Amino acid sequence: MNQHIITMIYNYFIALGVILGGSLFGSMAAVFCKEKPVKMMLVFSEQLKLWAIIVALGGTFSSFEVLELGILKGEIKSVIKQILYILSAFAGAHTGYIILNHLGG
Repeated sequence: MNQHIITMIYNYFIALGVILGGSLFGSMAAVFCKEKPVKMMLVFSEQLKLWAIIVALGGTFSSFEVLELGILKGEIKSVIKQILYILSAFAGAHTGYIILNHLGG
């Protein structure tokens, strides 16, 4: 399989795991703090979306550096590749958010 597709799949599932794991374990902490766990799970899933994308990409600086160099030097392939990585991470984070919204809503 193509290495770019493999990286996109990894990004998707890493972001999905960050949302699901972070929200579920955060809701366990809400039980200890005498908060409503389902409500806090939904709040955490919304707040963690950006962090899930950053984690899936392995940090933002390398992605933005590639985007900058690609735009300035005219390497459109690098820019498109990075945009696809970011979109796959966003799709994974949003899928996790939708799953938790359906479970809690």
